[in-house]
Amino acid sequence: MSGRTHARACPERTCVGCRERAAKHDLLRIVAVEGVCVPDHRGTLPGRGAYVHPASVCLDLAVRRRAFPRALRAQGPLDTADVRRVVEATAAQAAP
Repeated sequence: MSGRTHARACPERTCVGCRERAAKHDLLRIVAVEGVCVPDHRGTLPGRGAYVHPASVCLDLAVRRRAFPRALRAQGPLDTADVRRVVEATAAQAAP
């Protein structure tokens, strides 16, 4: 026996905001499309992806640290308005 298990491991990604590792399905994938950060809910958009917790705290940290252009290897600043709308909508649904 090689010591490996046959159970499938849950893929982990790192949040570009808080830098914590989490399960891939707990994070929101972001893709750069023509200078705009676009949320990729299904994970099927082409190109490099960056992952962030769907929380305004993590999004604010990522924007302040300029993590999206670096993670997505894009030149110049990226517009994050669409991502912010999605994060705020997610927070509004989670609040009772």
